[in-house]
Parts: sequence; C-alpha cells; structure tokens
Amino acid sequence: MRRLLLLAFLSTGFFVHAQYGTNCEVRQFKLNAINPGIQYEMALGVNSTLDIRVAYQVALEPASSQPLEDFDFFPAITIQNRYYHNLNSRERRRRSIFGNSGNYVAPSVAVFSPGERVVEGQLVDGIHGYGGLVYGIQRSFDSGFSFSIDAGAGYYVGPFKGTIQPVVNLSIGWIISEKRWCVGL
Repeated sequence: MRRLLLLAFLSTGFFVHAQYGTNCEVRQFKLNAINPGIQYEMALGVNSTLDIRVAYQVALEPASSQPLEDFDFFPAITIQNRYYHNLNSRERRRRSIFGNSGNYVAPSVAVFSPGERVVEGQLVDGIHGYGGLVYGIQRSFDSGFSFSIDAGAGYYVGPFKGTIQPVVNLSIGWIISEKRWCVGL
C-alpha cells in the first residue's frame, strides 16, 4: 500500500498543466557528473519548476543501525517541485538567472532501487525512499556548466523501520539543451 501511495504521489507532477512564467527556463536537460545520470527541469509557473533526476546517487543506508555513518551508491529517481524565491531580486541586481540560477525551497521525493544487499549481516531486499523538504541553490553559467546543492530532512521508508534522516543532494554537470523563456543576462 505504501508503494502505491508513493507511486501516486510521484506521478501527480506529470499531470500538472504547465503555466509558463517570466523567470524560469521552459525546459532544460542536464548531464550530471558527480552522480552520473540525467536531469530534466521544466517550468510549472512563475518561479516554479518540476525537477526530475535519474542517476546513481550516493545515499545513506537507512537499513543500518547507524545510517549517518553507512553510505552506498544506489540507482535512484528524485523528483522536486522547486520554488525559486529570489529570481526577481537577482534580476533587479543584474545577476544572471540563466538556467534557473537562484535559491529554492522544494518538497523532494526519491526512490532508490538497490536490489539485494547485506547490511550488518542481514540480507535486505526491496526499494526504499524518502519524502521531505529541502532548501538549495542552483547556479548555471553561459558555458553550460551547472551545479546545485540542497539539504533538508526526509522521512525514509522501506524494508526497515521508518525514520527521519538528513537529505543532501549534489548535482554538478552541464546543460545539454534548454528552451529559454527569459534570458536574464
């Protein structure tokens, strides 16, 4: 039942009717280098985007008794509904907002599919994930180089007892295509 609810929550973003605003890029694809994978960000409204990332990500092992000390590399899908709260002030100060360069607040959901693994001598199988809230920054440059980092807290669920743990996402890569709505240079 939890998996169905999580899947339903993840798919709601696909049915949202896009209302293009004046500040956000209409859409952009990125290749990530640190967490190898692809990222797609599309405008939903003024200062709001839907960000979808499919990548191998470094993540804590929530099935461990000390998850903050036990990290692993898992295939994952991460979805964020980003609200960029400072794009207008950045533009007024003549700072670039290209590639959605700004600070954001976002509800964030991730699903990890690590397969079978041994954690503290026990076989753990099945997907796990989290839902939470993060605060982050994203900067993109004319060369196409882009980075974002966000941090917050999330409630982790899976084949273990659910718990609240920290969430940190780092993305460093290049914009490979974008549809500019507002250049902001």
